[in-house]
Amino acid sequence: MDYSERLHVPLRWWVQGTMLVASFWLALAVSMDDYLAVVWTLTAAMLLLMAGAFTSYGARIRVSDGVLHAGRAHIALAHVGSVEALGREDTRRVAGVDADARAYLLLRPYLKRAVKVEITDPDDPTPYWLLHTRHPRELAAALAEFTPVSS
Repeated sequence: MDYSERLHVPLRWWVQGTMLVASFWLALAVSMDDYLAVVWTLTAAMLLLMAGAFTSYGARIRVSDGVLHAGRAHIALAHVGSVEALGREDTRRVAGVDADARAYLLLRPYLKRAVKVEITDPDDPTPYWLLHTRHPRELAAALAEFTPVSS
């Protein structure tokens, strides 16, 4: 079973960012009414900067060809141990007071649920990965399908 998810920023961020740029446009247009071409150029630059920032802040989680990709990191599924889908409170706890400083974290503030993936590679000091996701059960199921069963 392959799994793929894109962690893009929510629509409300785009709306709020656009409203912020519109506020800048209004302030500039009022203060620089003789230079409207400059105002529109600055506004377009701000919109492009915002779009680039929001687009680059997204991340992708993918399970395919025996590899888990999470953001820029990847690991062979042979080195994945137990997988646990976490609810809101458990995610907050594991990302907060119970966090391990050696863990790999792919966290996004607009997501509240996660999957905790144990890393069993003896050469890797990372004890687990904590991955925010919109679909923790589906991601956990995709990973569990490849996880070796311990006897």
